[in-house]
Amino acid sequence: MNSIKVILTGATGMVGEGVLMECLENPDVSEILSVSRKSCGIKHAKLKEYIVSDFLAIDLNDENFRGYDAVFFCAGVSSIGMDEEEYTKITYDTTIHFAKAVLNKNPGMVFNYVSGAYTDKTESGKIMWARVKGKTENALKKLGFRDTYNFRPGFMKPVEGQKNVKWFFKPFIWFFPVVLPSKSLTLQEVGRAMINAVKKGYPTSTLEIKDIKNLAI
Repeated sequence: MNSIKVILTGATGMVGEGVLMECLENPDVSEILSVSRKSCGIKHAKLKEYIVSDFLAIDLNDENFRGYDAVFFCAGVSSIGMDEEEYTKITYDTTIHFAKAVLNKNPGMVFNYVSGAYTDKTESGKIMWARVKGKTENALKKLGFRDTYNFRPGFMKPVEGQKNVKWFFKPFIWFFPVVLPSKSLTLQEVGRAMINAVKKGYPTSTLEIKDIKNLAI
């Protein structure tokens, strides 16, 4: 496969911004469509932006999504302070609706979903966010994409120059890669692994930290 065209969500958050920066620098990506509720503030020849007020209101036949090879779904929220119904609407309903819309226009595409370590694929555990993430992972696999990869990263070191890094996170940026290297990734690695998943594929659809590192090489 030659260079790829990517739809990316979450560019105004830390993970999405870091993956976007890797895509902009990577010669294997020729075009990125950033779908978000507000502009990411980055200008680049490869980058287009599609601003939507409500992901659940996106038309399932939206022509803006036609002609892409993959989705890098990096949008997400913390479950802190949310009940299960609210978190499910944001995490499950939004993701699946968006996935159906992009799949309608690109039946041969790959969907890369940023999930989380310790996600519960049984959907029956005691931890609410892990159940909902597991439900989302399972549903994505059934939609009919060429491939679906669920990325379960741990600590992710931001790309130098990122703007969307929470203040309380900054003191720990140096700590985890040094003390817990096996539990840590860089967002460059996550971005490269996503690109390579589309171009090369990978034997398993659930990518833990060691898989992401392997695929990023």
